[in-house]
Amino acid sequence: MSVAWMNPNAITAITIHCAATPRGRNVKAATISKWDTAKFGQASYHYVIELDGNVVQTLRHDQRGAHVGGKNSGNIGICYVGGVEADAKTAADTRTAPQRESMALLLQALRVQFPKAKILGHRDWSPDVNANGRIDKFEWLKNCPCFEVADLVKELAL
Repeated sequence: MSVAWMNPNAITAITIHCAATPRGRNVKAATISKWDTAKFGQASYHYVIELDGNVVQTLRHDQRGAHVGGKNSGNIGICYVGGVEADAKTAADTRTAPQRESMALLLQALRVQFPKAKILGHRDWSPDVNANGRIDKFEWLKNCPCFEVADLVKELAL
């Protein structure tokens, strides 16, 4: 959904998440929103990308999500179904080919609407404990989204 009247500078970040669901488990966007509503009182993400690549918008761009503690204003949340191996314990990039394609198309469309927004992974919001100007693996509060978003941004020339 496009909000044409929205100031493109109102969105300063786009954050990619995983649902932390086991590889191949066909969880739908409605279920994720139901879990989030039970936990946070609302849907957390603006978009959920299902295993088949179906992109479901669950919040409007002008609605605040509940996906990065204390950093949700002006931040569009995208969540893909998956993020852990079938054992439900081991973090992994479990995106299917259709999810990868849909994520690329969604990010390209959002980049056009919000050209100044930083595209980050959830773990990229972790504190820079050693103050070296980057978030190192030992500083991650979570593995989410279980792949390097910076590499994807570079690959897509975003």
